[in-house]
Amino acid sequence: MKNAILLPFFLLLFVVAIGQQKRTLVGKVSDGKSPIENVNISIIEKDISTVTDGEGKYEVQVETGDKLKFSYTGLKTIFIKVEDVTKILNPIMVPDITELDEVIVQNSRRISQKDLEMDYVLNKNIIRTAFGYLDADRAPGNVRIIDDSEITSVNLDIISLLTTGRFPGVSILNGRIFVRGAGSITQSPPAVFDVDGQIFTDIPVWIDLGNIKRIAVLNNLATTVSYGSTGAGGVIVINTISGTPRLDNIVDRARLRNNYVSGKVLTKTDLDRNKPTYLKEVEASGNFEAATAVFEKYKNTYSSSPYFFMDMATYFTEKWNNSEYADAIIDTNSRLFKDNPVLLKALAYHYEEQGRYEKANAVLKEVFILRPNYAQSYLDIANSYRDLNQVKQAAAIYARYDYLVQEGFMEQDSIVFGPLLEREFNNLLSLNRNALVNSTKSAKLYTAQDEFESTRLVFEWNDSEAEFDLQFVNPENQYYTWQHSLMDNPETVYREKDFGYNVTEYLLGGSLPGTWGVNVKYLGNKSLTPTYLKATVYYNYGSSSQRKETKVFKLTLKDVNQELFKVQSVGGIVTE
Repeated sequence: MKNAILLPFFLLLFVVAIGQQKRTLVGKVSDGKSPIENVNISIIEKDISTVTDGEGKYEVQVETGDKLKFSYTGLKTIFIKVEDVTKILNPIMVPDITELDEVIVQNSRRISQKDLEMDYVLNKNIIRTAFGYLDADRAPGNVRIIDDSEITSVNLDIISLLTTGRFPGVSILNGRIFVRGAGSITQSPPAVFDVDGQIFTDIPVWIDLGNIKRIAVLNNLATTVSYGSTGAGGVIVINTISGTPRLDNIVDRARLRNNYVSGKVLTKTDLDRNKPTYLKEVEASGNFEAATAVFEKYKNTYSSSPYFFMDMATYFTEKWNNSEYADAIIDTNSRLFKDNPVLLKALAYHYEEQGRYEKANAVLKEVFILRPNYAQSYLDIANSYRDLNQVKQAAAIYARYDYLVQEGFMEQDSIVFGPLLEREFNNLLSLNRNALVNSTKSAKLYTAQDEFESTRLVFEWNDSEAEFDLQFVNPENQYYTWQHSLMDNPETVYREKDFGYNVTEYLLGGSLPGTWGVNVKYLGNKSLTPTYLKATVYYNYGSSSQRKETKVFKLTLKDVNQELFKVQSVGGIVTE
C-alpha cells in the first residue's frame, strides 16, 4: 500500500520535471581564444540544426533532455545534454588528435594492471581472472558482472544463479553450462570456470554462494583469448571473498607515477587579491554597522546577482554571527533563486558549511521537487536528514531510490554513483543500527563490511557544466590529478549528465600518514557564472568516532592551480 501511494507521487514528479516547454539556447563557440565560424550544432534524434556565425555565436530551440552535438572538421566533437537551467552554453573546442608521449597514448582506454589491482576493491566492474584483472567498462564486447549485493537466498546454488536470467544466453544441458546461447549449444563447447585463478571444467557446485564476491561471464573471443582452446566455449569467472587478497590500505595513486608538484600554486592570500571590490570593502569593515553600510552601498548595483547576495549573507553569518540579518538578505532576494536548482544547491552548501542543517534541508527539498529524476537529489536529501539526526528518514530515502531503480523508473550508474551511494547507505546502517531498529533486532541487521576506514574526501559541485582538475598531493609532494572536463574525460561527464549526479570521492589510506594537499584548477562552466565546490572531509570514516567537516569554495579564477585545503590523513583540516 505504501509503495502504491509513493509510486504515483514520483511519477507525477517525473512528468513535471521532464515536461518542459521549448526555449531558446544561445552561446558562443571558441577555441579558448578566438571564435569559430561554421560549427555545426544539431540536436541528436531531431531534425534541428544550426551553425555559428562569424563571431562564433549561435542560437537554437531546445527542450530539457535534448542532447546537443557540436562538430567541426579537425576538432573534437562535443556532446552536451540540455538541463532545466541551461540557457547559455559557450563550449571550447579543441583539436581532435592522438598524441604519442613516450609510451602513453592520449585518450587510450588502456589502464595498467597495477591501477586495476588498486581499483578492484572500489570498482565492482573489475573482475580478477587467471590472467590478470579485467575491467568490464574497458573490455571489448559486453561483460556482465554481478557482486555479492545481487546474490540472494533466492539462488539456491551456482547453477540457479547462472541460469535464472541474471546472465542472458546462459543455459544448462546435460550437466554442462553454455554461454553462447541456446541456438549454439550443439555447435559450441561448454564453458569453463575460473575460480580465483584456478580453471575447472566441471561446474563448481561446491561453492558457497555466500562466499562469492563477484562473478562474470566472458562469452566473446576478445575476452577469452588468454585461455586458448580451453576457453573456446566461454569462461565464467568467480572471485570468492576468501580468495580475494584484502588491501589493508588504500593505495596512494600519486606514488604509482613520478609526479612531483612544481610551479605556482595560488594560496588563499593570492586568491583574495582577486575578490570583487564589494567583498574587499565589506571585509575591511571595522564593525557590524560599517559592514551593513557597504552592503547598502552595493545592493542596488548588484540587484540582479544572486552571487552577490550569497557572498554577503555568508559574510554576515561567518564574520558577525548574525544569521538573522543574513537570512533577511536571502529572503528579500529569493526571486533570484526560485526554481533554479543550481543556485539553490549553492545556497544549501553554505548552510551545510555553517552547520545550519534545517535551512539546508529546506532548500534541498526544493531541489528534490525540481529534480526528482536526478540521482544526486536522493543522495543530497538523505545526507541532509542524516545531518539532522533523522536517520530513519535518511534510510527511507535510500530505500526509495533503490525501489525506483529496481522497478525501472530510474537507471543506476554502477561505475561511480552506485558504489558511492552504497557506501553511504552501509555507513548509515553500520553506525546507526540501534536508531533504525530496536535493540533486539539491531544485531541481526545486515550491513556490508566497508573495507575502508580512514580519511574520506567527498566533492560535490552545484553546476553540472563545471570543468576542473582536482589535484591530490601526498606528504612526499607527489600528486594524482582527477580530470573532469570534456577534453580529458568526456565519458565521465556524459555519464554524470545521463544519471544526474555531480559527486566524486577520494580515499586517503594510512600507508603514508602526514599532511595532504588538495588543489583545483578551474576550467569554467560554459558561462560567466561561478561554480561552487563543496568538500566534505570524513575523519575516522567507518568507525564509531567518525566525524566530518564541510568546506565550500567559490570557483571563479580559471586555468590556474589554486590551493583548496590541507588535511591530515588522521586529524583535521590544517589550513585553507
